[in-house]
Amino acid sequence: MPQTWHSDITQPSLSSSLCQKDFGKETHFSKVPNRPRISAKTAFKTPRDVSIARINKSRKTFSTKLNVVATESAVSTKKRHSLRVLFVDDDQSIADLMRSELPRMGHNATIRQSPGTAIEAIQKNVFDAAIIDLRMPGGSGWDVIDYLREHSPETISVISTGHGDRDDAIRAIRMGAYDFLPKPVSLFEIINVLDRIGEKKALENKTIALETRLQRVEGKSDLIGNSAPMMRVQKLIDKIAPTDSAVLILGETGTGKEMVARRVHEQSERRDEPFVAVNCGAIPENLVESEFFGHRKGAFTGADANRAGLFEVANGGTLFLDELGELDKSMQVKLLRFLESGEVRRVGDNEPFHVNVRIVCATNRELQQMVADGTFREDLFFRVNTFEIYLPPLRERLDDIPMLALHLIARHLKRDQVPPEVLPPETIKLLQTHHWSGNVRELANVLEHAAILSDGHTIRPEDLPRSINRDVAAAVGAPASAPTIAMTSQEPIFSSEAKTLREMEEVMILRVLDKYQGDKPKAAKELGIALKTLYNRLSQMGPQRDAG
Repeated sequence: MPQTWHSDITQPSLSSSLCQKDFGKETHFSKVPNRPRISAKTAFKTPRDVSIARINKSRKTFSTKLNVVATESAVSTKKRHSLRVLFVDDDQSIADLMRSELPRMGHNATIRQSPGTAIEAIQKNVFDAAIIDLRMPGGSGWDVIDYLREHSPETISVISTGHGDRDDAIRAIRMGAYDFLPKPVSLFEIINVLDRIGEKKALENKTIALETRLQRVEGKSDLIGNSAPMMRVQKLIDKIAPTDSAVLILGETGTGKEMVARRVHEQSERRDEPFVAVNCGAIPENLVESEFFGHRKGAFTGADANRAGLFEVANGGTLFLDELGELDKSMQVKLLRFLESGEVRRVGDNEPFHVNVRIVCATNRELQQMVADGTFREDLFFRVNTFEIYLPPLRERLDDIPMLALHLIARHLKRDQVPPEVLPPETIKLLQTHHWSGNVRELANVLEHAAILSDGHTIRPEDLPRSINRDVAAAVGAPASAPTIAMTSQEPIFSSEAKTLREMEEVMILRVLDKYQGDKPKAAKELGIALKTLYNRLSQMGPQRDAG
């Protein structure tokens, strides 16, 4: 015989604050006078089954069975990933329970009690997870699932029903449901499934973070240099990185501003979350808002599916906005609004949602001058410029060139390191004499060019592009020495000496590469061949020269 308690509570709460005298027993609530009353504020800490009898306005008693499992510590102290949860169930008691318990778990809860109102909520908001009852008056939970699958496939669905069977479970899984919870469902099961969904979402973010780390292993985020200017940059990074303050990185094109941004991320508490980099100047003007904030299916022509924006993808991590000065005024306003509120709204959505993102910006333009000219908002400038990092050009840190050059050669050769003998003193001296208007990016192209043309062991001055020799010669007032490759750029392709077709092809390739200072995409375009084809030709040329 189950133990019976009496209460004048018409709709008792099913929260962890609800009590039970004998744990593990079934408890009934009924409206009977002159009986002991339970306190709705006494905490329980043991799993049990609770049958609730509610009194409707006509004084008739009916019951709804729900297994409730919770502890104060489990709900309040366990670290959880915050989710945007849609809970759909027509039962008022269950709805009230979820309305109180889901926020206590740290989730943003939207409660709906019919399929129609649930679909309306999906039209207005973006959800991470949806827990849906299949049997409801006025419609079916399957309608909500179908709508989610069509319009919000990123939402993870969980089915809950008291009438479900094996066929329903199979159908739910086939329709993409993450899990199936037969009623009576425990609060513990709901907590558990949301924890697993949160971990799944976090794992997706960590996948992006892993890609970031792999890029670092490849050398893309290495900050190379022991010169005084670079030591100042590193000290500033060490102080700034642990904070969540906005950072503005200034420097010329090719100085490595993205590397500095990655280093800020890697030394922060967000290191295990995504690092997302975007070039603001490379996004078409009509797609900027969609790229940043995402869009709903059908929001505009070509929006054939829901898409998460960059702010949402970077949630929990760092968003790097390169070439910030290229943003137009309308997008500057939207970026400012995000920085002030932390909320984003997908194009086509009515309701915003919160994301936790650190913003790191970079530009090679003079933002203060742009503010004075009226092309950049002053309030946005102050928002993104909490901390400023100036990255010096390569010509101001020539002492870093030997170390940096060896690193770039190793990266090109896909090695951990290369011996210092690869760069003899005369080559280093030549590199340190050049102006480097393209900074580290130009140096990387020059060394790639030289590595391809060298004997594979040592990069000599004659292996460097003619532009390096020419600039150095101009600086010292001497004629540039001719490179020792088979043909100079002045020598005609067709001469009195007989040449094979392949030899003439090599001459043309080298001439065009020389013209563009080793820039292979530009060279391939002028030659009228694919970039991959150019790489294949260059790889074939090296062994032939060595054999000759």
